[in-house]
Amino acid sequence: MLKTRLSERLQDLLLDNDVLEDFLGQLAGLAANFAAAETGRPVRCSVRVARHRQPEVLAGSREALTLERVLDDIAEGPGLEARQTGLAVLVQDTAMDPRWRRYQRAAAQRGSRSILAVAMLADRSAVLTFSSTSPEAFDDDAVAACAALAFRAATVLGLAVRLESARGLNRDLMQAMRSRTVINLATGILMAQSRCSQSEAFDLLSKVSNTRNVKLRIVAEEILRRFDGVPAGTAFSA
Repeated sequence: MLKTRLSERLQDLLLDNDVLEDFLGQLAGLAANFAAAETGRPVRCSVRVARHRQPEVLAGSREALTLERVLDDIAEGPGLEARQTGLAVLVQDTAMDPRWRRYQRAAAQRGSRSILAVAMLADRSAVLTFSSTSPEAFDDDAVAACAALAFRAATVLGLAVRLESARGLNRDLMQAMRSRTVINLATGILMAQSRCSQSEAFDLLSKVSNTRNVKLRIVAEEILRRFDGVPAGTAFSA
């Protein structure tokens, strides 16, 4: 696969998938096909991305995800080593390699005989893991090619993570705007009905919220439903 075509394909993945999980799934498939072409053997692939104060995102083939669950259960293995060191970590044969014995044994039992894990992103928060049912599937040339793929994919992955973060921030902002609008409308209703000031109406809403131990927005929505006789809507409703 030519470098220019690979870069274009990676960019296409980003443009075609606006959900991070979908992008990672496509990236794992692309990486598996790339590695299979380099090794001449079937290869499975997974991508794991850690995010600040958010759950990890994991994608890949069913077999590759099974291997990732082994990593989670045993908490050792080449994926963790790659993240800690920032280096490509190669297991030529899980039936023979003395490192991480519990992990190697479990991986071999599930049909993964050779594994290559490559850290991605400057902070090592992502790992691209290749595995094969064949021992010694990754020679020096294959390792170098897969590491080069990970390096190229890291730039696009970093952008995908930032876009996902921006979308999440936008969703949070829109939700905050919707909540504020509902609260303002309910406050206005209380002001009209009770002939009180805005601060007094808001204090009343807050008191009910605290007494019932429910969010202020929920109390406001109930007031709007009683006032309208229909579910509340806002100017920001989709």
